[in-house]
Amino acid sequence: MIGAIAGDIIGSVFESRPVKTTDFLLFSKHSRFTDDTVLTLAVAHAILRQTDYSAALKTFGARYPDAGYGMSFLNWIFAEQSEPYNSWGNGSAMRVSPVGFAFSTMEEVLEQAEKSASATHNHPEGIKGAQATALAVYLARNGQNKEAIREEITRRFGYALDRTVEDIRPAYRFDVSCQGSVPQAIIAFLDSENYEDAVRKAVSLGGDSDTQACIAGGIAQAYYRYIPESIIRQVHGILPEPLLLVLQEFTERFGPYY
Repeated sequence: MIGAIAGDIIGSVFESRPVKTTDFLLFSKHSRFTDDTVLTLAVAHAILRQTDYSAALKTFGARYPDAGYGMSFLNWIFAEQSEPYNSWGNGSAMRVSPVGFAFSTMEEVLEQAEKSASATHNHPEGIKGAQATALAVYLARNGQNKEAIREEITRRFGYALDRTVEDIRPAYRFDVSCQGSVPQAIIAFLDSENYEDAVRKAVSLGGDSDTQACIAGGIAQAYYRYIPESIIRQVHGILPEPLLLVLQEFTERFGPYY
C-alpha cells in the first residue's frame, strides 16, 4: 500500500502542471499527500477494524478536509446521509489498493472492491475501475506475470491494455473518469521496469498525475516487491503520525510486499 501512497505524493506536484516526460524530480518542497492517500488509508482502516467503508471514508475525509477532494465527495463527507452519488470518477480506484493486498481470494477482492467503491461510486464504471485496480494488485502480489494480468483485466473488464505509454502520451489529457484514466494507469505499470519507472511513466502521461501514479504505484509494489528506501523515507517524513500509524499497522498485518 505504501506504493500507492508514494505514487500519490510524487504525482501531487504535477496535477496542476502536467509533464510529458519521465525525467523529473521525484520529491520537492511542494510534494504532499492528497485525498488519494487519505482515502486509501481510510479503506485500510476499515479493513483493519472490519468496519463500514462509508464510515471510515467520512471520518478520514473530515479529519483532512483540505486534501483536495472533488466537490461531490466533499459534500458527501459532511452530509447527514451517506447515500452514494453514482460517480464514475477515478476516486474509487485511487483508494482501493488495500483491498488487493488484504484479501485471500479473487472473489473476496472483487466483492470488497465493489463495496469500497459503492459507498460513493455506485456507477458501473466507478465499480469497474475499483475492481480492475484491486484485482491487478491481487494478481501481482500472487505472482502472476504481466501478460497474465493484462489478459485477465482485459477479459474481465474490457479495458484496452494493448497500447503502450508511448502510444498514449502524445494525445492524452487530464481525465478523472475511471474509463479514461484507470486503463492508462495500469498500462504505466505493465510498461514499467521497476517501481520507480511505473510511477514515472504514470506521471508522464500528463493527466491526473497523483491518482494515476497512485494506481500504478500500488500495482507496482505488489509486483516488484521492492521500493527504494529513499522513497519510503520521504513518505514517512511527509505523512502525519495518525496516517503513518495506519500504514504501519496495515503493513504489519498484511505484509510489506517489498
